[in-house]
Amino acid sequence: MSGAVDTRPVDQPASFEFTPENLAKAKAAIAKYPAGRQQSAVLALLDLAQRQHNNWLPRAAMDYVAGLLEIAPIRVYEVATFYTMFHLRPVGKHLLQVCTTTPCWLRGSDEVVKACEKKLGIGMNETTGDGKFTLIEVECLGACVNAPVIQVNDDFYEDLDGPSTEALLDALAQGRKPPIGSVKHRQGSAPEGGQTTLKDVTFAKGAT
Repeated sequence: MSGAVDTRPVDQPASFEFTPENLAKAKAAIAKYPAGRQQSAVLALLDLAQRQHNNWLPRAAMDYVAGLLEIAPIRVYEVATFYTMFHLRPVGKHLLQVCTTTPCWLRGSDEVVKACEKKLGIGMNETTGDGKFTLIEVECLGACVNAPVIQVNDDFYEDLDGPSTEALLDALAQGRKPPIGSVKHRQGSAPEGGQTTLKDVTFAKGAT
């Protein structure tokens, strides 16, 4: 289901620097590590930079982080290109990360993908013309018990199917943020039909 990788040139900003607030956060992250080990803060600083720059990392931001950490820029590039959490080109306001690993696939992730493509008119690794949505395929998001799952930016939406995925996209397009978690309103990963064990309240309270 993976689409073609977008290789079009990206307009790179000439410079980048942290806001005063983010610079303070960056210095606090660096201070957690002993002298000479400041490179260990690279993930935290790249995350800060990406959040500041509309959820993607331009080269100028990576070079700036390298300067703060006093390391060669290539060391930062190696990290940024290895972790899929970092985006090296612009993405939509709502980054839809659809899990298609085995548990989600067994529970119907194909229908979730189809709903996204149908509703948005785009394929994998594409962004809608209005810049609101980017659709990508990811490996396990770690919420297998509530599969299928979509991660929208930092939020998980679980127990999806085709219609509920379309409803989610409608809400986001209208500027509404649905409650995160199970769209079926399950409590955690409890059974859909309610409690199935320890129904005897007396026993559940530890009575003998």
